[in-house]
Amino acid sequence: MSSTPRPARPGPPPRRTGRRLRRALGARHEPLVRPVDRSRARAWLSAVLGTVLALALSAGAALLLYRATVHQAAVDRGRLRQVDAVVRAVPGRDATAAGTATASGSRFAGGYSNRIDVDAAWTGPDGTERRGTVQAPRSAAVGGRVPVWVDPSGAASAPPADRVALAVSAACTGAGALLALLAVLALALRLRLRALDRRAESAWTADWARLEPLWSGRAGQRHED
Repeated sequence: MSSTPRPARPGPPPRRTGRRLRRALGARHEPLVRPVDRSRARAWLSAVLGTVLALALSAGAALLLYRATVHQAAVDRGRLRQVDAVVRAVPGRDATAAGTATASGSRFAGGYSNRIDVDAAWTGPDGTERRGTVQAPRSAAVGGRVPVWVDPSGAASAPPADRVALAVSAACTGAGALLALLAVLALALRLRLRALDRRAESAWTADWARLEPLWSGRAGQRHED
């Protein structure tokens, strides 16, 4: 008893991405595809490749910036030294109110920041006493001690940046560069597609002016006249 063969199941439809890629590279021969269609496919392919390149460039730039800033922070950490400074005066407070509660700290200089500028004194690496304005917590009181980073001459300096802050800064820089590159690519793609649309419309108008008399029969009527 013979069995009827089952019809073969149709395979999955070809992916549109692969079809567009072959069309852009000229490897797909389609009689109904116009040159402008191939140009449009090449424009999209260029945009995709440009996006990949922008990602690579942005990531590379962020990595290089991170390594450079980490190296500079290591150099600063080796050059600077942390000492204890004694608070001599707190702007906006008098000596008798130095030990009051910090709940009213928003009234003092510095706005609503958690740190304020205070007048402090410290001993430099060479043993000389230094005095100047440094950053301290808002709870700082006269006579209290705050850590201060100083350079080899004993002058107050900004503390070395930590790795987390440097990583965040480098990532933000890379993201900003990526957004700028993507904006340029999007603008270029939009202008290119608009130019291709105008070319396609112009070609369609020219072809219709040439074929419409033949299709409508008006060309034969002219010959008979």
